[in-house]
Amino acid sequence: MLILLGVAVVVAGFAAGFNPLLVVMASAFATGLAAGLSPVDVLKAFGKAFNDNRYVSAAWLILPVIGMLERAGLQERAKDLIRGLKGMTFGRLLVGYLLFRQLTSALGLTSIAGQTQTVRPLVAPMVEAALESDSEELADDERQKVRAFVAATDNVGLFFGEDIFMAIGSILLMVGFLDQSGVRLEPLDLSRWAIPSAIAAFAIHSLRILIFGRKLSRRPGA
Repeated sequence: MLILLGVAVVVAGFAAGFNPLLVVMASAFATGLAAGLSPVDVLKAFGKAFNDNRYVSAAWLILPVIGMLERAGLQERAKDLIRGLKGMTFGRLLVGYLLFRQLTSALGLTSIAGQTQTVRPLVAPMVEAALESDSEELADDERQKVRAFVAATDNVGLFFGEDIFMAIGSILLMVGFLDQSGVRLEPLDLSRWAIPSAIAAFAIHSLRILIFGRKLSRRPGA
């Protein structure tokens, strides 16, 4: 039971407000030492875990890249692109993005878009440009609502699209859980039944997009 000492260290450290990284490190050392490992062996375990998962940290490189592109005017260029397209409306743009997000997620390409990669630097500015006219810009509260709605659209597309891909983690987790309970199902069986939910989600949220866009288009001065 001594190896559970690490849990107590985590609880006490977070309750005291210490740095989370230091708390996790202290918890790992406490657990390792209680299990009979030497401090060197604990450090070896840390090094091995870091080396095995080094590619996970590569995803963080996208943050400074996006920041650099935004500083160079990425959002402004995205807005200019939409202003130059005749007939591009809030509803058409966002419904199209919802469809794109669902289809790519259904193919397992869940990281091809997202809040950091597309919503903040590209889709949100494009949607704002589609709503704004030369004489009237969005009010600050309206702009925040639009951005939240775009982010929600990305979440809906990802959530209901990814379960169609039978090799996604959520499908495999359900298959494993059901198998332990004596229910034998193939991943394809679950992913197939995710299709009606995805279609319903697309239809419902598309309707919400059109209603929301119509309300914004009727704002004073629009």
